[in-house]
Amino acid sequence: MKKHFLLLAIGLLAVMMLAACGEKSKTDVVENLDKKVEELSGYKAKAQMTLQTGSEPQIYEVEIWHKQPSFYRVNLKNAEKDQSQMILRNKEGVFVLTPALKKSFRFQSEWPQNSSQAYLFESLVKDIKSDADSIFKSTKDAYVFETKTNYQNSQMLPLQEITFNKKDLKPSVVKVMDTDRNPLVVVEFSEFDFNAKFDKNSFDMQKNMSFASVDVETSASVNSEQFAVKYPLEKLEGVKLTEEKEMKTENGKRVVQTYDGEKSYTFIQEKAVAATVATSSFVSGEPVDLGVAVGALTEQSLTWTYDGVEYMIASKDLSQEEMIRVAQSVQGQAIK
Repeated sequence: MKKHFLLLAIGLLAVMMLAACGEKSKTDVVENLDKKVEELSGYKAKAQMTLQTGSEPQIYEVEIWHKQPSFYRVNLKNAEKDQSQMILRNKEGVFVLTPALKKSFRFQSEWPQNSSQAYLFESLVKDIKSDADSIFKSTKDAYVFETKTNYQNSQMLPLQEITFNKKDLKPSVVKVMDTDRNPLVVVEFSEFDFNAKFDKNSFDMQKNMSFASVDVETSASVNSEQFAVKYPLEKLEGVKLTEEKEMKTENGKRVVQTYDGEKSYTFIQEKAVAATVATSSFVSGEPVDLGVAVGALTEQSLTWTYDGVEYMIASKDLSQEEMIRVAQSVQGQAIK
């Protein structure tokens, strides 16, 4: 009997040792992820992105296309707000398209290599590789990393938790967190194809503008409607609202707020107007993800469109990170 129990114990120990040997280490998983990136020819993915940065969660459907080495197409749509934008990168540069307005901005930019991107596989792997102190754990079905981020406003969103499926290393959930580890941005992938194929027009700007415009309303009637005047909730030290002016324009009104003190900036908002024909403007700056919209960031200004309203922050004093923080804090107030 004792011999029987001894053999059983040895057998269980052997099974446990084999299981332990089969469990991949953090280094093994990082190497496999890196190899996956190197072998990629392109991928297509779909995800739901939830933003918890305002009073109510904002939900976006995100469609991601990537073709090696540097072609991208990221379509972000908020069905509730009828808000749709696309980030496109091809051999001509980086474009931000707003189909409802028939407008696009073109940048000579290093996007997406210049900052973290929660919905791009290779960007997530890059962040993991860049953080020597990243936290790793293995669950029954997933590998989970907690890493630092590389956002332009990394003080607000310094951490991210990235979950990959064990079976195929596809990303499943990304949580971008504040300093208290509260998830403010959550990306949940529903589809991911590592072997995607593309036709020759997949990343063409004109073709994508035409295709996207079919799915959005461009009714000019909204231009006569009132819009809620908004105020930044971000309180910069020693800075306060000193003046607010409302001006009549051909398309309704323009509201200009002046903030002064230790630093000064101007915040302008007016109803967005759809162009009669598709237009494209060059911006000597960078596209920046504000969560609710993709903006155009320069050394002294930040512009974006959300829910049919155009916004602009202009300042010689604010840093780019401060302009981003102010923009992300803008919340609706009562209609004036």
